[in-house]
Formats: sequence, C-alpha cells, structure tokens
Amino acid sequence: MSHILPTYARFPLTLVKGEGTRVWDDTGKSYLDFCSGIAVCALGHSPKVMVDAISKQAATLIHCCNLYHIPQQEELATLIVEDHVRIPGKVFFSNSGAESNDGLIKTARRHGHAHPQADGSPRYEILSFNQSFHGRTLAGISATGQDKVKEGFDPLPTGFRHLPFNDLDALTKAFAPETVAIILEPIQGEGGVNVATPEFLRGVAALCKKHNLLLLMDEVQVGFGRCGDPMAWREIAPEIEPDGISWAKGMGGGFPIGSFWLSDRIAPLMGPGSHGTTYGGSPLACAASLAVLKEIADKNLIENVRAQETYIRETITSWNHPLVTEVRGKGLLLGIGLAVEKMDIPEGKLPSIHLSSELLKAGLLAPPAGPATLRLLPPLNVTTEEIDQALEIVRRTLDQLRGTGVRIQGSERQ
Repeated sequence: MSHILPTYARFPLTLVKGEGTRVWDDTGKSYLDFCSGIAVCALGHSPKVMVDAISKQAATLIHCCNLYHIPQQEELATLIVEDHVRIPGKVFFSNSGAESNDGLIKTARRHGHAHPQADGSPRYEILSFNQSFHGRTLAGISATGQDKVKEGFDPLPTGFRHLPFNDLDALTKAFAPETVAIILEPIQGEGGVNVATPEFLRGVAALCKKHNLLLLMDEVQVGFGRCGDPMAWREIAPEIEPDGISWAKGMGGGFPIGSFWLSDRIAPLMGPGSHGTTYGGSPLACAASLAVLKEIADKNLIENVRAQETYIRETITSWNHPLVTEVRGKGLLLGIGLAVEKMDIPEGKLPSIHLSSELLKAGLLAPPAGPATLRLLPPLNVTTEEIDQALEIVRRTLDQLRGTGVRIQGSERQ
C-alpha cells in the first residue's frame, strides 16, 4: 500500500534514470521524453553543466537564509533583468510557479491600496481568463479559469473574475472601478495550448495603461526560451511592457526554483516585510538556474527552438492525418488538436489521456492538455533525429486510433 497522498492519477510508469531526451523505467525500458517534466527539463535530463554547477555549489554552500546577501541571487537577477526581460525592474526568488503568482497577486493588492477607487476604498479585483492555469494555492486556483481545480475548496478568496480568452470586447466591458490588474498566460499551456493574439495583448496593455491596472504575465510554463524568445509575450507582441512576470519550471532545468519580476514603477510597493520565503533563491537553486540560462544562451538554443518548431509543424502537416485538426502554440510548446469524434476511444477515457497512454506503451512520453489536445514539450536542445523518432510514434499511434466515428463519452480526468 502506498503512503503517498493520491492527488495524481498517475500513468503506470516508474522512472528511475534520465539522460538527455531519454528516460528509463524500473524494468530497463527506455522512452523518448517529450514531456520534460511538463516543460521543466529545458536541457534534458542530467545535463553536465547542471550536474557540475550543483555539485560545485553543494560542496561550498547549499542554503543561506534571506536575512543575508546571497551573491548567486544578485548574479541571477542581473542576468534575468538585463538579458531576458530587458526592462528595468527587480526580481524576487521563490520555489515554484504558484508561489511566484501569489507574489504577483499580493503586489496587485498593494497597488490597489496605493491607487484606490474614487471613494478611497482599495481596488482589489484581478481579471483572468477562461482555460487559464495559475497554480494550486487557494489564490492560484481562484485566479485560474477552470472550475475543475476549484471543486470542494470553496469558499475561495474573492476578487477574481474570468473572461473569454482573446475577446478584447468582453474584457473592455468587464472593467470596473475595483479592478486593479489583469493576469494572463501569453500561451495557455494546461488549458489546451491557446495562443494570445497580438491584437489581444496590445489591447490588454492599452486598457491597463488607460486605467492604471497592472499587466501581469504568467510565464511559468512558457518563459526562458521555450516559445522562441526569452520572454514568450515578446514573441507575440514585442512592443508591450508588462508590470510583472512570473516564472518557474524551465528556469531551473529540473531544480526547484521560481521567481517574479516587478517593473521599477511598482517594485517599491514590495518593501521589507511585504513578502518572504525560507528556501527561495538559495545559493544551490540559483547556481542551477544560472547554469541552465547560460547554457541556453551559449548554445543559442532559442534558434534551435524556432527551427524545430517549423520542422514539427511541417512534418505533421505533411501527414494530412484525419485525426489531427491543427497544431497550436509557439516554439517547443506545441499542441496537436485531435478530431475526437473520429477516434476510437474506450469507455471512460478522455481522448487526450488515452492517446498519451498509448504513446507511453510505444515508447514516448507526451502529456495531454485538456480533453482534445496532445502537448509536445521536448527539451530546448532536442535534435531533428529525436523529433523524427517521436513524431513517427505519434503518427503510428494515431493510425491505430482511427475509429468508426462514434464517440463514447467518458469521465476520466488527469
């Protein structure tokens, strides 16, 4: 009997080893990993630059509390601000994406007190979007535009409202005197790999500027090169300037670290005592992240991301497969839309989860994103040969799932 809390409906796989784009289970079988820990392992598994950096730092100083200066934090924050965001601001280091988003939410509340409504009461409402995902804390699920993550946790924190994604007219009409911020993923990952349009992002930025709202970008899954630019929002609408950005996942390459950035305009809101963390930004975590971000830059992996996106799209399009409706996303966060009405799915199974299960049997890890989308999240240094191998497994598996056109309704959820 397992003593692990059953909060995950896990796939029947036990992984014990990883190297590059491959992982091995406890029976010795190997798999191509196009899940990458859900966009975490930016350099693949156990890359030498990370192993060396972690080993060296662990032998020197693992942890130091944030009551004292940590040189690795200063180096990493400088790299993020000057080379990646390229807008003056300040960085706070956390342990996860959910914590990073909580920091943005707290900053928005502070902004609402500093710039209140006409009657003097603080602004507090944060607008987000349907199919979004902002973490598993109470504030994170309140900001998330998916009901399934909220079931049984009410009453939730108030002050959040969800609107249709990419619908600028609905957003403009939703503005209220108590509104203080807008938070969004430039590319929704968990919600089905939905890309914000340039027109939508520009409209959001204009609305924020007009009403002194904070524009908050959740780049937890999409940041630091995964989508073809160090900042995913810049790949879509490069001229806009957010007020805050959250990150985690790929910035640590598998070592737990998160962070959020605040522009110099609002950074003074979060002074001493306003926020804190025990483990966030430890010397060990920062050393790991520095190794990852420097390797991405030194090896020009963003160019590889762009080239491999084009190759994946062209290859899948050339299939003209009846079960593929489209390829959505940017860079190496791509979603294959599924014609679920044409798939042969066993009773009680969601199409995307069933496809992921069949791919696993064939030697490929690729996670679902909603009921009708398969995600491809290979490491940023993936090779064309590895992509060929993975896509051939996808094509063969889709061929096996071509059904009679009868959909059997199911209720399984990941």
